[in-house]
Parts: sequence; structure tokens; C-alpha cells
Amino acid sequence: MTESDAAAEQVADLVAASELAGVPDEFQRLWTPHRMVYIQAGAAPMHADCPFCAAPHKSDEDGLIVHRGTTCYALLNLFPYNSGHLLVCPYRHIATYDQATPAEVAEIGAITQHAMEVLRRVSRCDGFNIGMNQGRVAGAGVDEHLHQHIVPRWDTDANFFPIIAKTKALPQLLGEIRRAVADAWG
Repeated sequence: MTESDAAAEQVADLVAASELAGVPDEFQRLWTPHRMVYIQAGAAPMHADCPFCAAPHKSDEDGLIVHRGTTCYALLNLFPYNSGHLLVCPYRHIATYDQATPAEVAEIGAITQHAMEVLRRVSRCDGFNIGMNQGRVAGAGVDEHLHQHIVPRWDTDANFFPIIAKTKALPQLLGEIRRAVADAWG
């Protein structure tokens, strides 16, 4: 094969590949630009720095923060189960609920209540999953910093995606949700 034949074959392969971009295959694809922070940080970004200690030092937009309290704050989950999935964290780096002060426990509760009111207004959700996974064995993704999940739920949110395709559909980008929740916090 000559050099010009090889070059012509490469061009043909590139043209064929570009035509395949819209051809359906067996893979499901979801647009998740918020995950780039983890890809760019390397293999184990969660172990390098605590994301819940770092977030309050960022702008609200960059830290996905919707409310800053005295001892605790609320932010969007970077890996949401549903749109509007919030986390309530103490500023202090503590691992479990029993290490929280009475003031932190009270503010976690107060922020959780207000977050539920805000999410009902903003997203018209029908219910919530609220909970804490404490320790890696209990399912905590960040086990060294206490955080409570507030996951809005809708009567119609349990479609076939999670069951059949092991896929969650998130209809809004994190920045849009953060802005709407923060604006409604009041």
C-alpha cells in the first residue's frame, strides 16, 4: 500500500466515524458535565481534600451552596439522586452525628426543615428521602465529614430508567437548580 493509499483510507475511516455519531447503539449516554471535576482531579479526588471543608471557602456558585448558616450550611449534591438533592453539613470536620454539638444538631434540623419548604415551592415535589449514611460501611461516599441528604421525590419520578437501565434522568443542570433554590431560600 502506498502512502497516498494509506492517507486516503484514514480519511475514509474518519468520514465513516463522523457519520456514526448519531447512530443508535447499545450504550445509554447522559450529559453530566458536573462530573468533570472528579475526572480532572484524578483517580481519588475525595481523599485528597474534604469537599465539605473546601466548599465554604468557594463562592456559592462554585461550591454549589444554597444557604450559609452559623454552624452548618446547605449545598447541592454533586452526584444527585434526583434534581434538587441537597446536603446539610456542619462547617466543622466531624464524622458522625454523635460528635455534633447541640447547636449543630439544632441547625441541621432547622436547615433541613427550611430546605423542605423551599424545595416544595421550587420543584413542587411530593415527598422526601432524608437521611445520613455514617461510615463507609453504611454507604457514606464521604465518610469523614457528617452530611445529611435531602432528596426530593415526585409521584412520577420512578420511571423505568433506574429499574431497567440503571440510569437516573436529571432534567436540570446543577447551576440552574442551585440558583433557583438559593433565590427562593429567603
